[in-house]
Amino acid sequence: MIVPNHVAIIMDGNGRWATNRGLSRSAGHLEGSKTLEKIAFHALNMGVKYLSVYAFSTDNFKRSKEEVDYLMNLVVKYFKTKADKYHKKGIRILISGRKNNLSDIVLDSITKIEKLTENNTNGTLNICLNYGGQEEIIDAAKKLAEDINNGLNIKDFNRNDFYKYLYHELPPIDLLIRTGGEQRISNFMLYQLSYSEFYFTNTFFPDFDKSEFNKAIFIYENRDRRFGGINKC
Repeated sequence: MIVPNHVAIIMDGNGRWATNRGLSRSAGHLEGSKTLEKIAFHALNMGVKYLSVYAFSTDNFKRSKEEVDYLMNLVVKYFKTKADKYHKKGIRILISGRKNNLSDIVLDSITKIEKLTENNTNGTLNICLNYGGQEEIIDAAKKLAEDINNGLNIKDFNRNDFYKYLYHELPPIDLLIRTGGEQRISNFMLYQLSYSEFYFTNTFFPDFDKSEFNKAIFIYENRDRRFGGINKC
């Protein structure tokens, strides 16, 4: 089996999953958080080294206050209750995104789980929270500009060097999975997705189980990745 080094998931369809069952959208987000735990452990156990997931975008603040508040409380609860489990399995947790608009309680929970797991080496779960791909590139460009003003020589600066200025220096994404039936990337990790393979499924994220993940990996195995070149048979 060819296992991608870095997999990213746009975890879409939680709200629609719940609505179809006559439940509140919050119930869907709760179920989605349970699925995240199962998929994260499964993916990292099968050899994926980096798993990035889209938990909450900068644009999600446009949703109702009730839903946003629930999601933020769910994040805090998830980090508090799952931190030790991830730590015992040797998984490093990173949080990518802007810190503005996040409450002190959320920021404190982020600091604690990142600190607890910072030396773990069995895989990395990168949770994108208050995240936007364009915003990440803008923030990276600002940091680069500061270094240039401080004397950085960019004569030989290349596209790989720019990764150092992103929220975290992670490798390029090999496979992007989007659940829920939509076929767009929604401002998610734009720089890292430049040569990714895309896999779209109609399955809502709460129903995206291990077999669904394995199906995506099987499709990935059979893709012809050329990175702009030509593979010689």
